[in-house]
Amino acid sequence: MPSPLRLVFAGTPEFALPSLHACLASGAQVVAVYTQPDRPAGRGRQLAASPVKQAALAAGLVVEQPPTLRDADARARLAAHAPDLIVVVAYGLILPRAVLALPRLGCWNVHASLLPRWRGAAPIQRAILAGDAETGVDLMQMEAGLDTGPVLLEARTPIGAEDTGGSLHDRLAALGAQLLGEALARVQCGQALPARAQPDSGIEYAHKLDKAEARLDWHEPAVLLARKVRAFDPWPVAEALLEGERVRIWSAQAVPGAAGAAPGSVVAASAEGIEVATGDGRLRIRELQREGGRRISARDWLNARRAPAAP
Repeated sequence: MPSPLRLVFAGTPEFALPSLHACLASGAQVVAVYTQPDRPAGRGRQLAASPVKQAALAAGLVVEQPPTLRDADARARLAAHAPDLIVVVAYGLILPRAVLALPRLGCWNVHASLLPRWRGAAPIQRAILAGDAETGVDLMQMEAGLDTGPVLLEARTPIGAEDTGGSLHDRLAALGAQLLGEALARVQCGQALPARAQPDSGIEYAHKLDKAEARLDWHEPAVLLARKVRAFDPWPVAEALLEGERVRIWSAQAVPGAAGAAPGSVVAASAEGIEVATGDGRLRIRELQREGGRRISARDWLNARRAPAAP
């Protein structure tokens, strides 16, 4: 009977957790888990373990946290684990050519887009911002370029009108784990995975999110502003000035038709939401958050502003 596949898993955030569980359920031997070093987090800025590290320790796995894989000692330690395959899911560190060539089956990457569209760091949010009708997950054979390797398996999913960065993140994480589980089962049965080269056309880069992007400009069209609200939920969360008050906007929808007022003006307010004039159409805000407060409905925000001041 052949020995089980020796697998090193490399990942850091919550997106990688379903894929780690798929590796553990596959029958492969997870000989080590690589994740980024602990980072300061929370109000106290105490060092915190990544979600992948926490899950790996709970499963009794060996955890490695080198700050880089370009160091010869770090590469030697990785080689000592003698992996047949390295699975990378949102790891956050670059794998040098020497690491990519180390396992006999190479390195696989679970990437949350339909390549070559949205190569890079933030494919989920960029797909929503661009108004894409669908997205998906690709299992890719890694090479030296940024998300340029051939695709081994692919799964697609529509982007719904109410999808947020958070909802799409969770769906794609689960979809990626399903693809990975299928690929591991096939390889361990001796099946080859046909590799499809990415086309040269349709390449888009999903640049890393910046908090400054979340500041809404009321001169932009309502359709784009609504996409930003969805894409930036749960991070960094859209924010804007609303009647002179800085608020975070958690839920909103575009309302077609002329606003009839200067961008940024509140043109209507009801239980359905607060309608703000934009460069094209109106944005109906349904859920928002005042500074230092919690998420509330538009109705609650209106009621708070209408309430008489305390004597």
